[in-house]
Amino acid sequence: MSKSIFELVDQLPTSGLTISMLKSLDFVAPGEWQNTVGFVNTIKTVTGEDDEDLIQQIGERAIYLFNDKSQGYQTALWLYQTVDGTDKALGAAALANKVGEKIPLLGFLNSVTPKPDKAQTIDLTLKLVAELVAFCQINGIPGDSIGDFVASLGEYSGESLIRMVALVCVDGLIPLGPDFISKAISGLNQTNPQELEKNSTFQNIKDVIPGNNAGSKLNFIGESFDSVKGWMSGIVNANNLTPQKVVGNLQNFVDIADDKLDYLAAFLDVATNYYEHTGTQTLARRLIERAVAEI
Repeated sequence: MSKSIFELVDQLPTSGLTISMLKSLDFVAPGEWQNTVGFVNTIKTVTGEDDEDLIQQIGERAIYLFNDKSQGYQTALWLYQTVDGTDKALGAAALANKVGEKIPLLGFLNSVTPKPDKAQTIDLTLKLVAELVAFCQINGIPGDSIGDFVASLGEYSGESLIRMVALVCVDGLIPLGPDFISKAISGLNQTNPQELEKNSTFQNIKDVIPGNNAGSKLNFIGESFDSVKGWMSGIVNANNLTPQKVVGNLQNFVDIADDKLDYLAAFLDVATNYYEHTGTQTLARRLIERAVAEI
């Protein structure tokens, strides 16, 4: 890691499209997420402490834990950053594909860029697996602990909950439609290991996905997504979520048209990094909570 955890938390933005998008999702999880930034401020927010000496001790212990390579914190942060970084490529590819559909001269782009639905399906399911593996890394449990992860979802709150809400809304509903869960499962079932190997996100994170080869890793991705479909359906049904409802709330913060959801999904892929932003916040919170328990 080129930056320390306190630098990363200090440098989190207080405004911008990512923040606006996350704020627009408050209607799904009212009051759950506050954009807490700054390392010292985060320590104060998490612990309620104002004793400067104690805050420094907590901070030093949290930094020590993060820097300890035998722990999983750096891997978790790398996962949050990586699935967002390759998002940019997927978004650009999806936009290029749309240009290819509209302008005959650029039709050749269709043969070199992934179809948006397939790209979005893989993106959605790999982000879910990244969340699962990061959860396991942070909690020091085996990376294939699907049951533990699913059980924990019911306790997700704050930045962790809003990240999963965004996954459902921004990577599920907007690009794939109201039946995104069944569409994603169907898409995975129609994906072969060779296709998965060509995906840039998979190439970047495949070493931390359980499985001995692309085939077994694909099975794990499918099993992971299938295990959370009930939780995702619950979020959708409890809030009567539709692509239009999500976009309607997004329009309170960003000036966008809602008649081109495929363009919007690609644009959000390119222009936001909600996984990295909230993932950094989750990691800081977990480090601080553990530091408090250990000093």
